[in-house]
Amino acid sequence: MSSTLFIINDAPYGNERAYNALRLAGALAGREDQRVRVFLMADAVGCAKAGQKVPEGYYNVQLMLGKILRKGEVALCGTCMDARGLTDQDMVDGARRSTMGELAQWTAEADKVLVF
Repeated sequence: MSSTLFIINDAPYGNERAYNALRLAGALAGREDQRVRVFLMADAVGCAKAGQKVPEGYYNVQLMLGKILRKGEVALCGTCMDARGLTDQDMVDGARRSTMGELAQWTAEADKVLVF
């Protein structure tokens, strides 16, 4: 089984970097031969904010994360969450607070690391 780690830094909306990263992560997570992990840091921690409401017809990164969470893992930089006033209760179910130590472990274990 191949393992891919996605490290996402950009905010969920404003540009399409997080959107494209989550599209690719979701496509890979749907494959049986893939292990997908997503680490959200900096403004990307906002991708996992629960209760997102977007205009009709616009993509919703909260829903995109749900697809990944069904078969993969999503972790958030705890320091980045704190800096933005986000708590564990603010986040979608399944996405969890993490550390740089765990990111280092995931990086060492991954076959591929993609940074957006």
